[in-house]
Amino acid sequence: MSNLILQALQFDQSVIEKIAAITGADGVQDLGPTAVRLLGADPNEYDAVKAVCEQARFDFAFIEPVQLLREMKILAMDMDSTLINIECIDEIAAAVGRKAEVSAITEAAMRGEIKDFAESLTRRVALLEGVPEAALQQVYDQRLQLNAGAERLVKVAKQHGVRTLLVSGGFVFFTQRLQERLGIDEAYANTLEIKDGKLTGRVLGDIVGSQAKADHVIRLAKELGASKEQIIAVGDGANDLPMLAQAHYSVAYRAKPVVQEQARFALNVAPLDAIINWFRLSH
Repeated sequence: MSNLILQALQFDQSVIEKIAAITGADGVQDLGPTAVRLLGADPNEYDAVKAVCEQARFDFAFIEPVQLLREMKILAMDMDSTLINIECIDEIAAAVGRKAEVSAITEAAMRGEIKDFAESLTRRVALLEGVPEAALQQVYDQRLQLNAGAERLVKVAKQHGVRTLLVSGGFVFFTQRLQERLGIDEAYANTLEIKDGKLTGRVLGDIVGSQAKADHVIRLAKELGASKEQIIAVGDGANDLPMLAQAHYSVAYRAKPVVQEQARFALNVAPLDAIINWFRLSH
């Protein structure tokens, strides 16, 4: 038997009771106004629970056993459309009227239709040639927002000794600022080449793609002696799958279908800090 965590923006008590009945739960613990833990829930009823939760707009997670958050060692996060609300490259492209063109490639890559992330990034960055460097700051100031729960997720993880890692197929300009803003321990992304105050349409150095994301998690796990069961990883697109595969707590956040299918957990409704409710914060 497992613990089943249910989370929603607004709870319908009858749905909780229905899921408790389906899973033969022994009891219900309140975890706050938008989260409950069903004790002794039968994980074999996964499909039935999923069907009810999809209809009721609930997120669910079968967790066994419930670990202390401080027993986790790594929280690895994607940036675009995961930690933040936008795809930065699409918004930069908007500065030169090429957003639709770039967005179409971004979407195809995130859905997994373009298998080679490096190729898709190279194609998109080429379309940014001539964009003034000032457009990057403009995107950061005017378009970029943290997704709900992002700040608290990072803060609470750090308070419990979890090392935080931001790995992005996006750009250092943005990861650097988010690292400073949130106090993230490590951040890696791609560097846009800039000459005479304008983007050249090229990326400097090796491209941080799907394998590089996974490699950073593998390296950090070796450094910290972290097992797969001590790693949380969050992403939304196909290029996050190799990284998510390194983590027992692999989380699809508002993710594309290919990611929902392969990740162990999904957050389609609740904010990012809903992840904290899967763990105990103290004995």
